Amino acid sequence: MIIDENLLLDNGAVYEEYSARETIYENGGTPHYYFQIINGTVELNNYHEDGKEFTLNILSEGQSIGESLLFGNKKYPMNAVAKTDTRVLKLEKSSFLQLLSKNQEVMFKLFEHLSDRLFYKYIMLFNNSAIDPQAKIKALMDYYKEYHCRKDKDRYRIPLTRQQIANLTGLRVETVIRAVKKMEKDKLVDIKDRQIYY
Repeated sequence: MIIDENLLLDNGAVYEEYSARETIYENGGTPHYYFQIINGTVELNNYHEDGKEFTLNILSEGQSIGESLLFGNKKYPMNAVAKTDTRVLKLEKSSFLQLLSKNQEVMFKLFEHLSDRLFYKYIMLFNNSAIDPQAKIKALMDYYKEYHCRKDKDRYRIPLTRQQIANLTGLRVETVIRAVKKMEKDKLVDIKDRQIYY
């Protein structure tokens, strides 16, 4: 958890439930709330003019959604959509900013989280400019494994479908399937019950 659940509740946060495929906020909307995921999975996405979906990030329990936009006056540049049934804590912007001003420890924890998000964006931006699909996929898997503190030699189950990997890397799903099979052949990944272990 970025911010302790009880601390959010003490400052006026409320629980909100979203069904799978339900929109939490839309591209062009005004940020009025801090959202923290209690359980479930949320996808940040956008759509190209041709209707093709581009996934910016996939977030899960303990992570927050769109929090950086609460510090400026910009509209949401993406959609936040519940991918599974999801429960969040929702705190009004003014209460969120007041909470941070009174709790330096929480503020620095949020800064660390924002730094991790920026790191992810830089890594993905650079690697998505690569030509080799395996390089793009490996960079994404490296980030997920490192983010979840798996520095040991055990294989980490990548919590993404092939379609989600395609959406996050800008590749076609067929390309991801071929590249992952080649990575399995090269012993970079294991595949068990359609799950990818890296």
